[in-house]
Amino acid sequence: MHDQRHPVSGGGVVGEAGWLSLSDDELLFRIESLPADHASDAELVAVVQSGRHFFVRQEAAKRIRDPERLKAFAGDRHIGQILARQMRREADIDYLEQLLRESRHLEVRNAATVQLRLLKAALGRKR
Repeated sequence: MHDQRHPVSGGGVVGEAGWLSLSDDELLFRIESLPADHASDAELVAVVQSGRHFFVRQEAAKRIRDPERLKAFAGDRHIGQILARQMRREADIDYLEQLLRESRHLEVRNAATVQLRLLKAALGRKR
């Protein structure tokens, strides 16, 4: 039997249980197939909130378009790193500094340190 997969064209829910009813493999395929301008942040947040393997949750977090939705997961070692890397605006400097002060995870603090340095350098060039 040949497994033919096709990229996801939008978002949408799969059955009543939504994306969480999919196997990890199918869920990863759905996440990776999302177009850049998708409207599936709600479904991706559901995956991040789930008890799925951290890799599946990380991949979902990487595709969330609105970084504000990730702030609720700043305390999560795996998702906090992704959140820090998505902070790219001058308004995000305070939040990155807060992550540095408050995160108990070295990985999150390291990601916040790097992103803060990059952000400050980029803003310095624009001024």
